[in-house]
Amino acid sequence: MDDYPLDEHDLCTVCRESLVNFDTVYSFGSYEGPLRKLIHLFKYGKVETLAAPLSRLLIRTLPLDQRFDVVVAMPMHWRKRWERGFNQAELLAKPVAKRYGVKLSTNLRRKRHAKAQAGLTEAQRLANAKDSFLIRRPEEISQKRVLLVDDVFTTGATLRAAAAALKKAGAAHVSALTLARVDRRNFISSSASSGSVVRVAALAGAGAD
Repeated sequence: MDDYPLDEHDLCTVCRESLVNFDTVYSFGSYEGPLRKLIHLFKYGKVETLAAPLSRLLIRTLPLDQRFDVVVAMPMHWRKRWERGFNQAELLAKPVAKRYGVKLSTNLRRKRHAKAQAGLTEAQRLANAKDSFLIRRPEEISQKRVLLVDDVFTTGATLRAAAAALKKAGAAHVSALTLARVDRRNFISSSASSGSVVRVAALAGAGAD
Protein backbone atom coordinates (compact mmCIF):
# COMPACT_ATOMS: atom_id res chain seq x y z
CA MET A 1 0.00 0.00 0.00
CA ASP A 2 1.19 3.54 -0.83
CA ASP A 3 2.14 5.42 2.36
CA TYR A 4 1.53 8.74 0.59
CA PRO A 5 -1.68 8.40 -1.51
CA LEU A 6 -2.57 11.24 -3.89
CA ASP A 7 -5.73 13.29 -3.55
CA GLU A 8 -7.90 14.66 -6.39
CA HIS A 9 -5.29 17.41 -6.99
CA ASP A 10 -2.42 14.86 -7.28
CA LEU A 11 -1.01 15.93 -3.91
CA CYS A 12 0.22 13.40 -1.35
CA THR A 13 -0.28 13.79 2.40
CA VAL A 14 3.16 15.31 2.87
CA CYS A 15 2.65 17.85 0.06
CA ARG A 16 -0.75 18.90 1.44
CA GLU A 17 0.80 19.60 4.83
CA SER A 18 3.53 21.69 3.18
CA LEU A 19 0.83 24.07 1.95
CA VAL A 20 -0.19 25.08 5.49
CA ASN A 21 -0.15 28.92 5.58
CA PHE A 22 0.56 29.07 1.84
CA ASP A 23 -1.69 29.48 -1.15
CA THR A 24 0.89 28.09 -3.59
CA VAL A 25 4.50 26.87 -3.55
CA TYR A 26 6.85 26.88 -6.55
CA SER A 27 10.28 25.23 -6.74
CA PHE A 28 12.60 25.04 -9.75
CA GLY A 29 13.88 21.54 -9.06
CA SER A 30 14.79 18.82 -6.62
CA TYR A 31 17.51 19.43 -4.02
CA GLU A 32 20.01 17.00 -5.50
CA GLY A 33 22.73 16.66 -8.11
CA PRO A 34 24.11 19.76 -9.87
CA LEU A 35 21.44 22.09 -8.45
CA ARG A 36 22.35 21.16 -4.90
CA LYS A 37 26.06 21.70 -5.66
CA LEU A 38 25.34 25.15 -7.13
CA ILE A 39 23.29 26.15 -4.09
CA HIS A 40 26.08 25.00 -1.76
CA LEU A 41 28.66 26.97 -3.76
CA PHE A 42 26.46 30.05 -3.60
CA LYS A 43 25.43 29.76 0.04
CA TYR A 44 28.41 28.20 1.81
CA GLY A 45 31.18 28.80 -0.73
CA LYS A 46 30.07 32.46 -0.83
CA VAL A 47 30.17 32.61 -4.64
CA GLU A 48 27.85 35.60 -4.86
CA THR A 49 28.14 35.82 -8.65
CA LEU A 50 25.86 32.76 -8.84
CA ALA A 51 22.96 34.90 -7.63
CA ALA A 52 22.15 36.23 -11.11
CA PRO A 53 21.92 32.88 -12.97
CA LEU A 54 20.13 31.22 -10.06
CA SER A 55 17.57 34.02 -9.85
CA ARG A 56 16.85 33.52 -13.55
CA LEU A 57 15.91 29.93 -12.71
CA LEU A 58 13.47 31.28 -10.12
CA ILE A 59 11.87 33.61 -12.64
CA ARG A 60 11.47 30.72 -15.09
CA THR A 61 9.72 28.71 -12.38
CA LEU A 62 6.80 31.11 -11.93
CA PRO A 63 3.74 30.75 -14.18
CA LEU A 64 3.44 33.66 -16.61
CA ASP A 65 -0.08 34.50 -15.46
CA GLN A 66 0.90 35.05 -11.82
CA ARG A 67 1.05 38.60 -10.48
CA PHE A 68 2.37 39.82 -7.11
CA ASP A 69 2.18 43.15 -5.30
CA VAL A 70 5.02 42.47 -2.87
CA VAL A 71 8.21 40.37 -3.08
CA VAL A 72 9.81 39.39 0.24
CA ALA A 73 13.11 37.57 0.85
CA MET A 74 13.43 35.17 3.75
CA PRO A 75 15.21 37.34 6.33
CA MET A 76 18.28 36.39 8.33
CA HIS A 77 19.04 37.45 11.87
CA TRP A 78 21.66 40.23 11.80
CA ARG A 79 24.18 38.01 13.57
CA LYS A 80 23.92 35.22 11.01
CA ARG A 81 24.03 37.72 8.16
CA TRP A 82 27.18 39.24 9.61
CA GLU A 83 28.78 35.80 9.84
CA ARG A 84 27.92 34.86 6.22
CA GLY A 85 28.40 38.33 4.75
CA PHE A 86 25.14 38.32 2.77
CA ASN A 87 21.59 37.03 2.74
CA GLN A 88 21.35 34.54 -0.13
CA ALA A 89 17.55 34.81 -0.30
CA GLU A 90 17.79 38.58 -0.68
CA LEU A 91 20.27 38.30 -3.58
CA LEU A 92 17.95 35.80 -5.27
CA ALA A 93 14.83 37.89 -4.67
CA LYS A 94 16.04 41.25 -6.02
CA PRO A 95 15.86 40.28 -9.72
CA VAL A 96 12.49 38.62 -9.09
CA ALA A 97 11.14 41.84 -7.58
CA LYS A 98 12.49 43.75 -10.59
CA ARG A 99 10.68 41.30 -12.89
CA TYR A 100 7.37 42.31 -11.25
CA GLY A 101 8.23 45.99 -11.13
CA VAL A 102 8.16 46.24 -7.34
CA LYS A 103 10.73 47.07 -4.66
CA LEU A 104 12.01 44.21 -2.55
CA SER A 105 10.17 44.52 0.76
CA THR A 106 12.11 44.44 4.03
CA ASN A 107 9.01 44.32 6.24
CA LEU A 108 9.50 40.70 7.27
CA ARG A 109 12.03 40.50 10.13
CA ARG A 110 13.44 37.86 12.46
CA LYS A 111 12.42 38.36 16.08
CA ARG A 112 15.16 36.18 17.51
CA HIS A 113 18.32 34.32 16.63
CA ALA A 114 17.18 30.72 16.16
CA LYS A 115 19.56 27.78 15.92
CA ALA A 116 20.38 26.54 12.42
CA GLN A 117 17.72 24.22 10.97
CA ALA A 118 20.26 21.88 9.36
CA GLY A 119 20.53 18.63 11.28
CA LEU A 120 17.23 19.03 13.16
CA THR A 121 14.32 16.62 12.90
CA GLU A 122 11.10 17.91 11.40
CA ALA A 123 9.46 18.35 14.81
CA GLN A 124 12.50 20.28 16.04
CA ARG A 125 12.44 22.48 12.93
CA LEU A 126 8.79 23.37 13.54
CA ALA A 127 9.46 24.27 17.18
CA ASN A 128 12.61 26.21 16.26
CA ALA A 129 10.83 28.33 13.61
CA LYS A 130 7.60 28.96 15.53
CA ASP A 131 6.92 32.66 16.23
CA SER A 132 10.29 33.66 14.76
CA PHE A 133 9.02 36.50 12.56
CA LEU A 134 7.39 39.90 12.79
CA ILE A 135 6.05 42.39 10.26
CA ARG A 136 7.33 45.95 10.65
CA ARG A 137 4.74 47.81 8.55
CA PRO A 138 1.68 45.57 8.25
CA GLU A 139 -0.24 48.19 6.28
CA GLU A 140 2.16 47.57 3.36
CA ILE A 141 1.32 43.85 3.44
CA SER A 142 -2.42 44.00 4.14
CA GLN A 143 -4.61 42.80 1.25
CA LYS A 144 -1.55 42.26 -0.97
CA ARG A 145 -0.43 39.27 -3.01
CA VAL A 146 2.95 38.36 -1.51
CA LEU A 147 5.75 36.27 -3.02
CA LEU A 148 8.14 34.86 -0.39
CA VAL A 149 11.56 33.86 -1.77
CA ASP A 150 14.09 31.44 -0.26
CA ASP A 151 16.78 29.09 -1.53
CA VAL A 152 15.61 25.63 -0.36
CA PHE A 153 12.30 24.18 0.81
CA THR A 154 13.30 21.39 3.21
CA THR A 155 10.39 20.61 5.54
CA GLY A 156 8.80 24.03 5.04
CA ALA A 157 8.91 24.84 8.76
CA THR A 158 10.66 28.21 8.37
CA LEU A 159 8.68 29.20 5.29
CA ARG A 160 5.42 28.26 6.97
CA ALA A 161 6.28 30.35 10.04
CA ALA A 162 7.13 33.33 7.83
CA ALA A 163 3.93 32.85 5.80
CA ALA A 164 1.92 32.73 9.04
CA ALA A 165 3.32 36.13 10.03
CA LEU A 166 2.45 37.55 6.60
CA LYS A 167 -1.09 36.17 6.77
CA LYS A 168 -1.49 37.53 10.30
CA ALA A 169 -0.50 40.95 8.94
CA GLY A 170 -3.37 40.70 6.47
CA ALA A 171 -1.75 39.35 3.30
CA ALA A 172 -4.48 38.27 0.89
CA HIS A 173 -2.31 35.62 -0.80
CA VAL A 174 1.10 34.16 0.01
CA SER A 175 3.14 32.12 -2.47
CA ALA A 176 6.55 30.64 -1.73
CA LEU A 177 9.27 30.43 -4.37
CA THR A 178 12.45 28.39 -3.92
CA LEU A 179 15.26 27.11 -6.09
CA ALA A 180 15.02 23.57 -4.77
CA ARG A 181 12.78 21.36 -2.73
CA VAL A 182 13.71 18.35 -0.62
CA ASP A 183 11.53 15.27 -1.04
CA ARG A 184 9.98 15.21 2.44
CA ARG A 185 9.02 11.56 2.06
CA ASN A 186 12.74 10.76 2.03
CA PHE A 187 13.32 13.21 4.89
CA ILE A 188 10.69 11.49 7.03
CA SER A 189 11.99 8.03 6.09
CA SER A 190 15.55 8.97 7.07
CA SER A 191 14.30 10.44 10.35
CA ALA A 192 12.44 7.23 11.09
CA SER A 193 15.46 5.05 10.34
CA SER A 194 17.56 7.10 12.75
CA GLY A 195 15.00 6.71 15.53
CA SER A 196 13.62 10.24 15.18
CA VAL A 197 10.29 9.28 13.66
CA VAL A 198 7.87 12.14 13.03
CA ARG A 199 4.24 11.20 12.53
CA VAL A 200 2.99 12.94 9.38
CA ALA A 201 -0.58 13.16 10.63
CA ALA A 202 0.46 15.40 13.52
CA LEU A 203 2.23 18.00 11.41
CA ALA A 204 -0.69 19.94 9.95
CA GLY A 205 -1.79 21.41 13.26
CA ALA A 206 1.77 22.07 14.38
CA GLY A 207 2.52 24.33 11.41
CA ALA A 208 -0.66 26.43 11.44
CA ASP A 209 -0.53 29.49 13.62
